[in-house]
Amino acid sequence: MSRPGGVLSPLRKTSSMNRQFRLAARPVGLPKSSDWELTTEPVPEPAEGQVVVQVLYISLDPAMRGWMNAGRSYIPPVEIGAVMRALGAGRVVNSRHPGFAPGDFVTGALGVQEYALMDAKELTKVDPGAIPLESYVSVLGPTGMTAYFGLLDVGRPEPGQTVVVSGAAGAVGMLVGQIAKIKGCRAVGIAGGADKCRYIVDELGFDAAIDYKSDNVAKALREHAPGGIDVYFDNVGGDVLDACLLNLARRARVVLCGAISQYNNTAPAKGPSNYMMLLVTRSRMEGFVVFDYAARYAEGGRELAAWLREGRIKSREHIVEGFEAFPDAVNSLFAGANTGKLILKVADPKVASA
Repeated sequence: MSRPGGVLSPLRKTSSMNRQFRLAARPVGLPKSSDWELTTEPVPEPAEGQVVVQVLYISLDPAMRGWMNAGRSYIPPVEIGAVMRALGAGRVVNSRHPGFAPGDFVTGALGVQEYALMDAKELTKVDPGAIPLESYVSVLGPTGMTAYFGLLDVGRPEPGQTVVVSGAAGAVGMLVGQIAKIKGCRAVGIAGGADKCRYIVDELGFDAAIDYKSDNVAKALREHAPGGIDVYFDNVGGDVLDACLLNLARRARVVLCGAISQYNNTAPAKGPSNYMMLLVTRSRMEGFVVFDYAARYAEGGRELAAWLREGRIKSREHIVEGFEAFPDAVNSLFAGANTGKLILKVADPKVASA
């Protein structure tokens, strides 16, 4: 569901207490309630150069599951006892930095909590007047940047080519397909269920959809991409990745964004058994991390915002309300329960305190 921008209500007195979800244990498989600790502590006071932000929206992302694990990764794991890492949007309620004032709206790695103490350099000021605040953690946030840079910089689609994306009704996938269409490509989405498949074709303008729950994916790919896949944007890994590798075109590009089908495995992750097709088709498979493009976020944001205003891309936010809903809401990602970007609404921007 999307929210229109508008005039916001006067600020009210800040709560004196801050609730936080902390990681209590390393999950084995799907996180369970005992892996979380809900704590309460006083709202912090900022030191010089710091800002206190009331968290309004929290971005729920598949990557959060990886952050809970110990071991080497592209970003340090969340430590046991630490507030769960999360990107979010909120309103400044206390500031000791000249660049931020109470009432300003910001985004940053606010964490799963109701109030966040942040160094000012870690925040980005945003304007929810023309574009809804939740869009800044969706199409104009890391989700949008992932789709934009992953497809255009890593996938490098050319007009007339076929782009296939898995998780096509999810936060990143829905944008990848729409950007592919803007760039003159044929967009084929792989999604779970008839409703999601109808959504990406009828509302988002994909050329075709494959339902991995009921279709033979490899056979459907041969039908919808008869000349082979020029760019495959992978969000799920596993069997779907294997099926796509079998149908690559010559000099194809496989963009490794994520592997949500593998994140809660208790056995070793399933690797691609058809990887030799990369050799046969002279193709490449490349992983990327969106944080590597941080210096270019403004570039991506300008183009995505323009496409959004022009109606060339659509954004859909799946909003779950209530701070206490966090554990169940984040697990719903791995059941494919969301269509579009999953966001936890902590407080209403129109009546948020300050």
